[in-house]
Amino acid sequence: MRLTRGVPLFVALLTAFTVAGPAAPAGARSGPPPGCAGQHRIHVPGAGHQETACLGDLTTAGLAGTPYTDMADQAGLAAAGTRNPSGVPGIQIDGYFPDDSRLNATHGWGHDSQFVIRLPANWNGGLVVTGAPGTRRQYSTDALISDHVLAQGFAYAATDKGNTGPDFFTDGRRPGDAVAEWNRRVTELTVAAKQAVRQRYGRAPQRTYMTGISNAGYLTRWQLENRPALYDGGVDWEGVLWTTRGPNLLTSLPVTVARTFGHASDEDLIGAGFAPGSRFLWPYHEKAYWGLTQKVFRAEFDPSYDPACPGATAGSTVERILAPCASDASYDYASRPASVHRAVARVALTGRIGKPLITLHGDLDTLLPIATDSDVYARMIDDRRRGGLHRYYTVQDGTHTDGLYDTYPDRLRPILPCYRSAFAALREWVEEGTAPPADRTIARPAGGDVVNSCALRTP
Repeated sequence: MRLTRGVPLFVALLTAFTVAGPAAPAGARSGPPPGCAGQHRIHVPGAGHQETACLGDLTTAGLAGTPYTDMADQAGLAAAGTRNPSGVPGIQIDGYFPDDSRLNATHGWGHDSQFVIRLPANWNGGLVVTGAPGTRRQYSTDALISDHVLAQGFAYAATDKGNTGPDFFTDGRRPGDAVAEWNRRVTELTVAAKQAVRQRYGRAPQRTYMTGISNAGYLTRWQLENRPALYDGGVDWEGVLWTTRGPNLLTSLPVTVARTFGHASDEDLIGAGFAPGSRFLWPYHEKAYWGLTQKVFRAEFDPSYDPACPGATAGSTVERILAPCASDASYDYASRPASVHRAVARVALTGRIGKPLITLHGDLDTLLPIATDSDVYARMIDDRRRGGLHRYYTVQDGTHTDGLYDTYPDRLRPILPCYRSAFAALREWVEEGTAPPADRTIARPAGGDVVNSCALRTP
């Protein structure tokens, strides 16, 4: 299956897992733009290494093809035709925190826990923090999130989560260590970025927002549950749900692998929570997502189940990396030893959010079925009597990555414009006390610019 732009999306995604990324930043460009006074006095607390540059444009329009972003790592996340702002001068800080793993080759550093911090010349007093979705790296949401919030005047910080790529599960000593590190690295970056902001502008941010897509949506949920004092609110775009007893990825994905090997039917997938209307997306997800996702997270939380598969993938072919493990066709999370459930419990969500949160999820998500993910998480929040802090919007015909819209413009709609509307609604909620609309389904409009517009409120 190919995108209309002619790039096989699953190959593009895998390239994002494995390429070394751009060379090390070469320093400021000639004729430094305004807004960079004192840049060399900014020191990110706790960083093992940092490089600072004064740039004329911190958005992807200005950074594409330079060492300050990585366009390959953004592949497939946005629909063609997405309009992004540009022309935001300021300071960029690239660096890493001390770590003993070496999965992220960006900048030739061969060092995990890499981060990027962007400080616009015209600051609005706020900070937005995110982590990489999937197993991507720190520049992966530059076009989805960074461009938009920088243009509004926010400082921006993103982390690679401390481990990257299809071998992320090899990081750590105990089952669950790699994912647990994700949460720690977001907290670490948030604290450090606030101090960098204070150094640059002379005062700490008035508002700090946590946000992210997919695995970074999970990070948003976890931070607002466990570190709410650091943030004023968050937007969760189809966050991954981890619960100790299930549902979680290890309860929803095995049936997809079983179907790949002829041991489950389409009706079995529907019974497991996959939307009947998403059938046209199943062949692609079977090639690009299901087997890979099941095996790497099973290796992370349950490495004793099949130690030979997946195994480290260095030097492997694309086909081998994406291929499912036959053993996962019969994987039964409920019957696995208590040690596996304890590993998941270390990173599990509870629903006990401490700051305002807006969740968006597409009803045709074919990696994280909405019925076993955000529908459940919304109930968890209500059960914790935190529903007053939460709004939940189902995006009709939205799926896990907006890049698939380019292949199916007659069947899908991008979620990004709804995400941007949700972020605006969060700001109004936090900063002005204007409550967002009640939980609802955002219907796909019959016409108009569906790639760049989305109204949260019913006309």
